[in-house]
Amino acid sequence: MPIQQSLISPTANPELEKSLRERVERHAAIAGGLGELEPLAVRLGLVQNSLTPRFRDPVLAVFAADHGLAVDGIANLWGRSTREQALMALQNRLPLSVFARLQGLQLSLVDCGIAEPLPPHAKLLSRKIAHGSRNTRVGAAMSLEQAHAGVRVGMEIADKLPGNVLACAGMGQGSAESAALVLARLMDCPVQDFVVSGPDMRQDDLARLLGLLHGAQARHREVVDPMEVLAAFGGFEIAVMVGAMLVAASKRSLIIIDGMTACAALKLASRIAAPVTDYAVFCRSHAHRGLDEALALFHASALLELGMDSADGTGAALAWPMIRSAAALLTDLHEATDPRATGLNKVNSGNAALHSQPQDAGRALNS
Repeated sequence: MPIQQSLISPTANPELEKSLRERVERHAAIAGGLGELEPLAVRLGLVQNSLTPRFRDPVLAVFAADHGLAVDGIANLWGRSTREQALMALQNRLPLSVFARLQGLQLSLVDCGIAEPLPPHAKLLSRKIAHGSRNTRVGAAMSLEQAHAGVRVGMEIADKLPGNVLACAGMGQGSAESAALVLARLMDCPVQDFVVSGPDMRQDDLARLLGLLHGAQARHREVVDPMEVLAAFGGFEIAVMVGAMLVAASKRSLIIIDGMTACAALKLASRIAAPVTDYAVFCRSHAHRGLDEALALFHASALLELGMDSADGTGAALAWPMIRSAAALLTDLHEATDPRATGLNKVNSGNAALHSQPQDAGRALNS
């Protein structure tokens, strides 16, 4: 049994869950219900196995890589290369960078396999497995050795994190398509489910994309083992994320999942150690219909639905205050008694003081 599997404990704890729910319900009975914050608070308590979960030093890690599928003409997101998008994130020219700073998340861009070099930067973590993966339509995207190397890199990254919160997002030309191929094979469902962006998607664009992806699926039709699926279809950013999630869960850290690529990594990680999903909450940065299907695989919904169309990681940065608020219901909100009883006690105390005053005054005069 791999060490990362043996060290990941399920969060199920009926006795603790009952206590957490009772605590939240006591607050609701006094101050009113807080909707989705209440089950989220219970989830956070189970993650840390504590009635008072506390989260510190959150990291928003954007794992970036290029994909060989791009040579087939998959369009650049917003017309920018992976390198250009990465530089914008590092230079605070993307909303996710600004939101992360405002909300107190440490942004780290992990170069897992960007084809072009990036200049040194304080927020850049260079862990390049190779200069982009190969084209999965004509061969394996990476060797099995490279897939394992990527997982080990992710484990090393998570092992060195100072805090207990890891938000995961992917970046790269072809990243979403690679993730769709991974999810389709792992779940044995049509890849079309994960690539249809919405009702306005042009049918000729969809037909061309599906032709490429179906070609890749046919090329690797016999592949079913999770690590072999990763090697056949995945990107280096997915491999590194898998390792990071496994170690984060083994440390009982909260894992925030944002986007299709992160969903693919989590599904792969769960095939290695199923309890890893117990530590995950989900966000979204865009309204892609395929992401609805990916979230449904985990029977999950996003913490916030804002109708955005932004880079993965944006939703995680915006959801972090909501997560902090849910934890505060358990850690910072003082236990209180029924306010009606509190008010009655104050009245009774006041009456007792009034009755005692003449006697006290008489004693003072006699003395």
